[in-house]
Amino acid sequence: MPIATQYFDVHQRMRDQGVIFSFVGYVSEGILFSLGEALKQKMRLEETDANVTKRVFSIFVAQVQNIIRYSAERLHADSGTPAEMSSGLITVGRDATHFFVVCGNIVGRSEGEDLRVRLDELVRMDPDTIKSYYREKLREPPEAGSRGASIGLIEIARRSTRPIEFGLTELDADRAFFCLKAYI
Repeated sequence: MPIATQYFDVHQRMRDQGVIFSFVGYVSEGILFSLGEALKQKMRLEETDANVTKRVFSIFVAQVQNIIRYSAERLHADSGTPAEMSSGLITVGRDATHFFVVCGNIVGRSEGEDLRVRLDELVRMDPDTIKSYYREKLREPPEAGSRGASIGLIEIARRSTRPIEFGLTELDADRAFFCLKAYI
């Protein structure tokens, strides 16, 4: 199959799934900023409601930060420069009624199991319970081993308009592919 045909097929499948923005590869804080600006501009050009844009952007940032902080596929600078990049995928799209943000990256299997437990708990909560849980977690110190404030997943669930979807696919004895989808 010719290369143009192969990539056009990928392009069409993504469009058929409602994808309006997608990135696969290594990300850093600088790339997050650039991708975020492109996403905001796309939504402004489509005249998306400002509150919806804010929620989509917030979930997008939280998901990319999770890739940056927790992906098992990382590149580190050898020089003394504090630079690192983490690999993953981020997709923003729209179905008939909602925007969605999908994030995926490779994690250690034990980290993946921890994510599954935390997300199972969040999915069972109603919006008011999530809001209370969020406020409670804000008052607590970050969890041991956390590279953030330990509230990213709660923030995503709090801003989502439907229960978040997630999955974990085992890759080998040590690693799994984690994926999370949030609707706005």
